[in-house]
Amino acid sequence: MNRIGFDSQKYIQLQSTRIRERIDYFGGKLYLEFGGKLFDDYHASRVLPGFAPDNKIRMLLELKDQAEIVIAINANDIEKNKVRGDLGITYDMDVIRLIDVFRDFGLYVGAIAITQYTGQPAADHFQDRLRAMGLKVYKLFRIPDYPANVAGIVSDQGFGRNEYIETTRSLVVVTAPGPGSGKMATCLSQLYHEHKRGVKAGYAKFETFPIWNLPLKHPVNLAYEAATADLNDVNMIDPFHLEAYNEMTVNYNRDIEIFPVLRAIFERIYGECPYKSPTDMGVNMAGKSIIDDDVCREASCQEIIRRYYRTACAVKQGHASEAELQKLDLLMRTLNLDFDRRAVVEPALAEARRTGEPAIAIELNDGRIITGKTSSLLGASSAGLLNALKELAGIPDEVKLISPTVIEPICHLKVEHMGNRNPRLHTDETLVALAISAATDRNADLAMDELTNLKGCEAHSTVILSQVDEGMFGKLGVNITCEPTYETKRLYHK
Repeated sequence: MNRIGFDSQKYIQLQSTRIRERIDYFGGKLYLEFGGKLFDDYHASRVLPGFAPDNKIRMLLELKDQAEIVIAINANDIEKNKVRGDLGITYDMDVIRLIDVFRDFGLYVGAIAITQYTGQPAADHFQDRLRAMGLKVYKLFRIPDYPANVAGIVSDQGFGRNEYIETTRSLVVVTAPGPGSGKMATCLSQLYHEHKRGVKAGYAKFETFPIWNLPLKHPVNLAYEAATADLNDVNMIDPFHLEAYNEMTVNYNRDIEIFPVLRAIFERIYGECPYKSPTDMGVNMAGKSIIDDDVCREASCQEIIRRYYRTACAVKQGHASEAELQKLDLLMRTLNLDFDRRAVVEPALAEARRTGEPAIAIELNDGRIITGKTSSLLGASSAGLLNALKELAGIPDEVKLISPTVIEPICHLKVEHMGNRNPRLHTDETLVALAISAATDRNADLAMDELTNLKGCEAHSTVILSQVDEGMFGKLGVNITCEPTYETKRLYHK
């Protein structure tokens, strides 16, 4: 059932070649702004089946001897303890995590750039902490009226105030823990300082989405709009590229809006701009690596539906705005998408109607759909998970993988000794109990062996899941969605 629509190896080869060409074009030094996630791009892997989440890292490893990494972080994000929603950690902690990950891959991390600096105490503390770890840290100051005041930006009082980041390699990859971190400003500041030192250097941008050589309303590009609904990004035909080359290409509003300013900055630094359009700045070869357009279209439609459900739940929880949900509704209407196109939705709802309790449905990678219902000992998520493992292992449905004599003491512990109101086992508790049972029970051991085969499966719950259950499905690689409703009418939901 899991068809491939994207050729990762072709992509890695094309992308690394294009970057080498861009380095040579600028005379041997390139600052490459890396948009999106560098090594865990699960959005790309969902909408382009066959795209590995670590493709970008694998591509950089092709350029390992030429590349060094600079991580940019906004001083205001440090001060406000801004959190990455997908990981639940602050941006400053993610910088440290990223350094470890890059080093584990064998990539060289040259420096950390603290952008938008205005004397924030938390930023000073973070700098001291990084330097104590032996890392190079540089400060880039907030420039008044950036990016409108080009004369002020490209001056000794603008970019000139920033600390010059010392780099030693021909490819400098500028990445960040999230949007708004100042990647582009870091690149442009470096171009100014390199020019002052007589070093010829260039700038390019690496954004996977939107894909410039796919149609504007292609589902892959609309899935990007769905993923950035909170940022209100809008895909647009690049008017500068159309005028320069009479060719229709797709970019997004922020790059198109900033291009006249960027062009003026280039002209002020170098006397001319090397690019005629925002599309020219990019080095994205993803579109040329799609090998089955229909597969990628369907995968992207499914992603938009998943994004709708997640945003609807976030609105219910007070974590997202109605405007975000309205944008996703418009995207679904644009592609004529219905919720029943997600195969797990109706089976889950049908099971809930039959039992009068919360339920879940899981679609295995071969298309089989398994349901789970709420019982006195197990939540629906736990029941569905065990049922899916039994199906994968070929274990009869009537076989109990975990004996009630094992589950009941855990439920007793939760209620009588740990103060929980809900005695039912969550998915993490269920898997621990399954692992213990596997030591003496052959069926439980067989079921444990099937956990890896849940990766890429789809699931839908008829109620908003706890953070524990949602997180566990994420760790197992299951794409989970929920109806935007709580199991109880209580105001506090943990």
